[in-house]
Amino acid sequence: MSDLIPANSSQPDLPAGLPPLVEALRGLILQARQKVLSAANAAQVRTYWEIGRHIVEFEQGGAARADYGKGLLTALAKSLTKEFGKGFDATNLRHMRDFYRSFPICDALRRELSWTHYRLLLRVDAPPAREWYMQEAAAQNWSSRVLERQIASLAYERLLSSQNSAPALPAGVTPDSPAVPTARDFIRDPVMLEFLGLPDTGRLLESELENALMDKLQQFLLELGKGFAFVARQQRISTETQDFYLDLVFYNYLLKCFVLIDLKTGHLTHQDIGQMDMYVRLYDDQRRGEGDNPTVGLLLCGSKDQSVVRYSVLHESEQLFASKYRLILPSEEELRRELDRERAALDERRALGEGTANQSDSP
Repeated sequence: MSDLIPANSSQPDLPAGLPPLVEALRGLILQARQKVLSAANAAQVRTYWEIGRHIVEFEQGGAARADYGKGLLTALAKSLTKEFGKGFDATNLRHMRDFYRSFPICDALRRELSWTHYRLLLRVDAPPAREWYMQEAAAQNWSSRVLERQIASLAYERLLSSQNSAPALPAGVTPDSPAVPTARDFIRDPVMLEFLGLPDTGRLLESELENALMDKLQQFLLELGKGFAFVARQQRISTETQDFYLDLVFYNYLLKCFVLIDLKTGHLTHQDIGQMDMYVRLYDDQRRGEGDNPTVGLLLCGSKDQSVVRYSVLHESEQLFASKYRLILPSEEELRRELDRERAALDERRALGEGTANQSDSP
């Protein structure tokens, strides 16, 4: 009857000294399985790329191929499915063809990504955005579900809306990639917090938002972007006569600096901005280490007035930022409209800044 015991049942007591050996063997088996899975994924992606290449080259063969017309994929699907089974219907063959067209250089593919990842990437029309998502998914080890959320929440476009140019790709990806990232390369506006499951109506207390973020810290770190590590919540900093408590403190090992986050569930005010400015200066003075870059402050607010931003220390600051948060994921159209408004406001602020600088330079 012993061979009927389920494999996942509690193990009998092991002889002394055996558990370390079991753990070592377990690690070897899991590592081997992961290598086999990675190799299988890479082989599948390469095969589908080659299938796409053959289809495209056949279609480009000229008049001799014209007889097949739109029936080519259907004919191929019928033949391949009969021999190899599922996975080669006309729809999948169309994806493979689009895969080759979107990623014509096979050596540029990231072998860390699966076919499911690339199917999601095919939804991204703009080549720069598609390239960014591919590189980030590989570098940050995103699952296909995480990649789908990042695409749906327009992560690339949200970074773009707060920058002078496209978000920086990982070092070495393009010749013009900046060697040293700046805080502006990491700030997303708006910040999507739909994973918290909080209602988007009624009065939300800042303590409720903070508690929810701590409960979903892993998802919040993902939304913040790469390089972030949690340091503390409600961390105290003090002057000679007063104590102040920082909502959330992170450290970004790519920026090599502390990042302070102050939660404001209401409308952003100039008092909030002045307070964060003081927090950043005080933190720099008391906690910043010899090898750290200047501290960055992020005001995460329910809403903000662009005039307040324009005429405050937030204007063109590389240490202070304000981002709106959203508790529900809007439609792509709504989000794009919001990003367009943010982009236009940013361009207006830059134009005003350049105009002021030109006036000061004139005799």
